[in-house]
Amino acid sequence: MITVASWNVLHRVHDENWGSDMATRWPDEAARIAAVTAWIAERPEQVIALQEVSGDQLASLRSALSDKDIHALRYPRVPRPRNGTTPLQDPTEHLVLVLDEPGREIAAESFENDPGNGALAVETAGVVIVTTHVTGDLRRARQLARLAELAAPDRVTVLLGDFNIDRTAVAAALGPDFTIADLPPGSAPTRPRTSGTKSQSIDHVIVRGTRVQDASVVAVDGLSDHNFVRATITG
Repeated sequence: MITVASWNVLHRVHDENWGSDMATRWPDEAARIAAVTAWIAERPEQVIALQEVSGDQLASLRSALSDKDIHALRYPRVPRPRNGTTPLQDPTEHLVLVLDEPGREIAAESFENDPGNGALAVETAGVVIVTTHVTGDLRRARQLARLAELAAPDRVTVLLGDFNIDRTAVAAALGPDFTIADLPPGSAPTRPRTSGTKSQSIDHVIVRGTRVQDASVVAVDGLSDHNFVRATITG
């Protein structure tokens, strides 16, 4: 049994470029970064997958969580602020895995059709963990196909991430070999929205070769525009 979680922590440049209210809620990005790190440090999950991690946030995690095994993929694309400035010292963007047990990196790659999204795969405790951020347009088809390749049939695999589409669409793309965790009725959205028609449940825990249970959404008290999704992997 292993407990896992996924959280898009929101890169500050994306926040400001897309008009989120996070900059208003947290005018001091260094304070938000410290709060995100402190929140993660208190979580009991053995594996935590993070998306949209800035270089500043990664440095904070490495400094505060010295007892964890932290793996990161840096994207080739560096987010650029539309207004020309950013409070970040290091605006690079990363996928990150925070592990209780040591892990062995298997793959770390941006998607060939999007240098600002990708997948990071690490084996730990006999399980392959993949954190991913999938593009929110038609490029996703090739990206989901690549994720299916990383989940080889001879290995227990857990996919964690921001898929930018709902559960039904992901299931149709990946096929019957994969199981997507069911969230309880009445769960908070994984990506709350006040407008638009896009799904509010786009962050998923997906397994191949094992079972998933006890999935839930944990509210993050305004630290990000996404909530925290966790589950237990058994079998």
